[in-house]
Amino acid sequence: MVKNITIFTSDTCGYCQMVKTYLKAKGIGYKEVNLDHEPERRAEAHKLSGVLTVPVTVVTKTDDSQEVIVGYNLAKLAPAVN
Repeated sequence: MVKNITIFTSDTCGYCQMVKTYLKAKGIGYKEVNLDHEPERRAEAHKLSGVLTVPVTVVTKTDDSQEVIVGYNLAKLAPAVN
């Protein structure tokens, strides 16, 4: 079961918007960390994902395990949030 979702985004990222739109359409809440506004958190996103790109979606389960999804990848995102 999902405890919370955090999405690392940027202002100019179209795929970030697609992830947010998907979650909103499913009625799933999330916290957004916009790296353009919080550049000090870039290292956190990189450590979690191993990449220097956005979106990085972190799905934390109730057992505190995490699934990290890079990009707009519905094949991974959909089952992670259900």
